[in-house]
Amino acid sequence: MRLRRCAHLLFEPRESLQFDLDSLAGGGDGLRTQLSLLALVPHRQEEIAVSAQDVALLAAVPCTVWSEFDALAAVHGDEPLRDLLARGLLVGDDADSVDHERDERLRAANWRTLSAAQHYLGRWDGVRSGEEVQRAGYVTLGELIGKLGEPPPAAQRHADAAARLPLPPPRQTAFDELLQRRATCRNFDRDVPLTQDALASVLHRVFGAQGTLTLDGGGATTVLKRNSPSGGGLHPTGAYLIVQRVAGLAPGLYHYRPVEHALEPIRAMTVDEAADLALRSVAAQAYFAAAPVLVALAVRFPRSFWKYRNHAKAYRVAALDVGHLSQTLYLAATDLHLGAFVTAAVNEVEIEQAFGLDPLVEGVLAVCGFGTRAERRAADEFDPNGRIWREDGSRIGS
Repeated sequence: MRLRRCAHLLFEPRESLQFDLDSLAGGGDGLRTQLSLLALVPHRQEEIAVSAQDVALLAAVPCTVWSEFDALAAVHGDEPLRDLLARGLLVGDDADSVDHERDERLRAANWRTLSAAQHYLGRWDGVRSGEEVQRAGYVTLGELIGKLGEPPPAAQRHADAAARLPLPPPRQTAFDELLQRRATCRNFDRDVPLTQDALASVLHRVFGAQGTLTLDGGGATTVLKRNSPSGGGLHPTGAYLIVQRVAGLAPGLYHYRPVEHALEPIRAMTVDEAADLALRSVAAQAYFAAAPVLVALAVRFPRSFWKYRNHAKAYRVAALDVGHLSQTLYLAATDLHLGAFVTAAVNEVEIEQAFGLDPLVEGVLAVCGFGTRAERRAADEFDPNGRIWREDGSRIGS
């Protein structure tokens, strides 16, 4: 058998405070620090406790070439090698092993180690943050300030007020009115289904191909133009829909095809099943789960990293791609007098499993949603200029 160190591996010394009775009895503060050494292992998507001896052994095993097990065992011993192999920190050349297969695929995807660790160890599964913040009393801005104190100022100051240079008044057009009406919706009408025309319009404006170009490089490489910018013009982000209430469209899971402007059915669901998945997807933020359509924004990393290989900015570009699309979705929905939202507080693992996505190929970074606003406001929304809601909580325009 041959071994090599897994391709992506970081070590973090993590310190925690522990109660110490001896310290308290001796007149101390009753606390002691405990240091743990953790291996951050993207291909296993977990943190693994290690010792200093483990780190030294791993440093002695190359990750770019295979080493014979017997030769390594003669120097480091048989048992320590097998222990690290069982924990996935060392990888054997058995192509059928899960660790070998996942490690190979991360290598082939051209991830940078820091980015891989950030992405794969930051994914949620089964988190219900919406309920947790309510229990903790962190729902409103006033509650946050009461518990955490004042936040940093809204803008940094680099000169005295007298030195500031006033600018001409901004030009006002219909676009400014659209921007003023753009606000995160936390009050969707659960009784009003979205029309297919509205669904099609938003999907085409945000994710649809506004133009294509086929490059002949020995294959047929299609380059898309969308209404949002994308690093390298690659547009690696796909739209996966949880449909709850769309007129004439069965509840379930769908994938949007940007060139054909068509939906691919992935899985049929009952209304209750779709509602349950929606709630779990947005980590029990019930006001977002009420949207008739939720869109999981999933980045196909191999498409982006095909150009930006092991690149320090590659993951940042992928995150920017999702941000651009979410803002375009806000504007597209607002133009149709619909509410919209985006959240990164999502259970990526559950979403990927529901759609059958391979997280080593497509990773969910955020979830958007859109639909008709409720007639009356139940949950707080940030609308300081009063473009959405009247003071009595009724919706303007209703």
